[in-house]
Amino acid sequence: MKSTAGSFKENAQDALKNQRLQKSLKVLGRGFVEKRAKARAALPEFDELCQQGQAIKTHTLKHLDLYLEVYEKQLVASGGHLHLAHTAADACEQILQICRDKNARLITKGKSMVAEEIGLNDHLEEAGLRVLETDLGEYIIQLRNEPPSHIVAPAVHVGADQVEADFRRVHKELPAGRDLSDPAALVFEARNMLRSEFINADIGITGANFLIAQTGSSVIVTNEGNGDLTQSLAPVHIVITSIDKLVPTLNDTSTLVRVLARSATGQSITTYTTFSTGPRRSQDLDGPQEYHVVLLDNGRTEQLAGEFSEALRCIRCGACMNHCPVYQSIGGHAYGWVYPGPIGAVLTPSFLGLDEAADLPNASSLCGRCEQVCPMGIKLPDLMRKWREKHHQGGGLPVLVRSSLTAWVIVAKRPRLYQFMTGIVMPLLAKLAGCKRNFRWLPLATGWTNSRDLPAPSGKTFMSLLKKHQREGRL
Repeated sequence: MKSTAGSFKENAQDALKNQRLQKSLKVLGRGFVEKRAKARAALPEFDELCQQGQAIKTHTLKHLDLYLEVYEKQLVASGGHLHLAHTAADACEQILQICRDKNARLITKGKSMVAEEIGLNDHLEEAGLRVLETDLGEYIIQLRNEPPSHIVAPAVHVGADQVEADFRRVHKELPAGRDLSDPAALVFEARNMLRSEFINADIGITGANFLIAQTGSSVIVTNEGNGDLTQSLAPVHIVITSIDKLVPTLNDTSTLVRVLARSATGQSITTYTTFSTGPRRSQDLDGPQEYHVVLLDNGRTEQLAGEFSEALRCIRCGACMNHCPVYQSIGGHAYGWVYPGPIGAVLTPSFLGLDEAADLPNASSLCGRCEQVCPMGIKLPDLMRKWREKHHQGGGLPVLVRSSLTAWVIVAKRPRLYQFMTGIVMPLLAKLAGCKRNFRWLPLATGWTNSRDLPAPSGKTFMSLLKKHQREGRL
């Protein structure tokens, strides 16, 4: 996927002005947040399961080389084929080669963020293949030629009226008089269009939420069943996923599945949770004749060895972005790459570099809400802070920002100087604000005041009030 992360500030400004997007984001904030809270409250052992999940992922990443060997052995024993891809280009070429070997023309595809990461659709289409997304959200944004704006709900930014317009534009056999005002009618129309494609597909491609070392299996969770049709009807099933999706055992997977659905959509479990192990066996009624797994590194090994390794525990539930006040204000496209929100602010610099993505870790209030709701306990605010430090140390900040931070450090490290300066500035700001008690404009603070009021100080600093109370014997 082509990155526009370097244009984050411009993207964010456009998103704030987009009234339709703002309306969709309000619904998102209420829906996913409230459903997660109810699901968590209904499961007394939820926090314990999260702790178990964190331990599973931490243990697996620490011994990833060993579990990869076990996984490969079990995969091959089940009749599958493993393809290791060091880079995104390697993964695309390996998948294209499989398609060419099978003289494939039509590819049906389930939702996969890793496929978005490597730009798989574009690569296959440039080679003359037809790639059709089968997840409803992904299908909608494919018709609109847009990237996903959320890792769980890729078309959350699109209104029902826009979907209807896109269907009428693309579905040439759709009668003009058919009523598509009801969301159920839109789903029915998409189902009718996709059904024959599932049957005629030469190859089905899916992602994987988990890979199980114990059995050599891949696991996908969906709510539409499109993943099952994609991988069971086509003669060849290709799984594109990354090395961090590995877990040791079936029991470990069940623990993570219980946490994933509740954190992502507030469900006890997704409608379909599908385990795939190798190609069709003689006694199987359906399934692919060939089963391939393309396992992507793409910088994860380097990340695993560094100070951002805990981000690889992520199970892509989207809870961090659902609860993030920044994401709720600007949506996913503003982040400019595959992974938006707080997890994207950590992962994107790891994959693309700070030169491209330096603005992302700075796009946070560091309120800590993302860490609080992350089922894998990833310390996202700390990791974003580390990226900020690296950016500052590398001289990437503008001169005015660097000099301002330097001046702040000088003052903050000297308590008497700090008290003296704040003793002058606080009363001055309070006087300037007057009876309004807030600022609608303030020099050096326009990034805040352009879209919201800035509360004014009361005029008294904490230390001055403390000393006053001490003198009066009130403390």
